[in-house]
Amino acid sequence: MVFPISGVEAPFWLPVIVSFLISSLTSMGGVSGAFLLLPFQISVLGFIAPGVTPTNLLFNTFAIPAGVYRYAKEKRVIWGLLLVLSVGTILGAFIGVIIRIKYLPDPRNFKIFVGFVLCFVAYKLLKDILSLGSKCKHQSPIDYKSDFSISKNKINLKRVAFDFNAKHYKVSTILAVILGFFIGLVSGIYGIGGGAIMSPMLVVMFCLPVYAIAGVTLFNSFITSLVGIIFYLFIGPHYSVLGQSVHPDWLLGLFLGIGGFAGIYAGSRLQKYVPAIIIKIILAVTVSFISIKYILGLFK
Repeated sequence: MVFPISGVEAPFWLPVIVSFLISSLTSMGGVSGAFLLLPFQISVLGFIAPGVTPTNLLFNTFAIPAGVYRYAKEKRVIWGLLLVLSVGTILGAFIGVIIRIKYLPDPRNFKIFVGFVLCFVAYKLLKDILSLGSKCKHQSPIDYKSDFSISKNKINLKRVAFDFNAKHYKVSTILAVILGFFIGLVSGIYGIGGGAIMSPMLVVMFCLPVYAIAGVTLFNSFITSLVGIIFYLFIGPHYSVLGQSVHPDWLLGLFLGIGGFAGIYAGSRLQKYVPAIIIKIILAVTVSFISIKYILGLFK
């Protein structure tokens, strides 16, 4: 099968199966899996044009609603935190899109950039795993029979507060907006919704349990991806470089989204039955492998 915009030739089932397997695992931690699908598109499918970035964002818009629905149904979305993070990520994503199109059209430079981004994510994940039970003691495993719903969700200019699993949590509103901005900046360049960075950052910086923030990071990834696609559609044609397409491959994004939709729903449904540390270890190993591979490309 030939995907017209990207020129990729692959069996129609390949992007569906790969996206399902990846997203079913990563969605347990509030991550769509787009950060792994990007290197898959570049290295396996050979989609190296700037249009791979909005195609990755397109995957998020098709796939994430399944997980958001599941987490919202179980009352596991911190709406106040979602609001303040989204304010920052939308602004950051706009600037990131311009940087990606105007200054990072070369595939080699883009892959090296991706490698360093993933290296940072892996470092944060590994640090959290090694310090589990010390800095953030309330991140200890939770009995799956416990109440996973969010309650007493409040927001003001100073902080976002909520209760989860009989514990009270507070997050600085200003710090959350700043965090959202920088994640949005990287997301606009890298072509992910930001969950791969946001999820470990919320766990490490604010000591929030992964069971509570998964719905927020997925929902924020959806919003950021949707805004990013709009930016690419309107701004992209003005920054076309060397004839390379900056438009998303809608058909490829759809096939990736079909697998991701099923995978994210399955992962979000099973998340509370899986220990958080297991999810983090699997993600850390995977991200470390990809980041090292891309960074080594700098010396070839």
